[in-house]
Amino acid sequence: MADGIPGPDPAGPAPAVRPYLVTAGRVADAGRGRAMPLETQVVATAAGLDALARLSFERHDIVAACRLPQSLAEIAARLHLHLNVVRVLAEDLREAGQLAVYVPDAEATRDASVLRRLIDGLRAIPDS
Repeated sequence: MADGIPGPDPAGPAPAVRPYLVTAGRVADAGRGRAMPLETQVVATAAGLDALARLSFERHDIVAACRLPQSLAEIAARLHLHLNVVRVLAEDLREAGQLAVYVPDAEATRDASVLRRLIDGLRAIPDS
């Protein structure tokens, strides 16, 4: 900016819409105790698929991505959304009956055999 012309942003371009605007300033665990774990599985309900045309932006994308069960982490990665934004919107969609939410058993997530099977499954996925 030596000549008065701003240079490119070193961090890259900012997202078009900030996360707090998408969630109306809400956070994932506000008043509900604990946020949904990132491995929580969500799947679109019949009501969610029926409402798909009426849903706006990120909500539409989340329900459309959940025709098959997806984890919150998978949705965030696939849609390039912040994980906490996905958590807040998934909770909204669950409350509206448009997503079914399945939180894994806390004991199972700490079971070494489950983790080994998960790692083996991830290794079996071919590189794309």
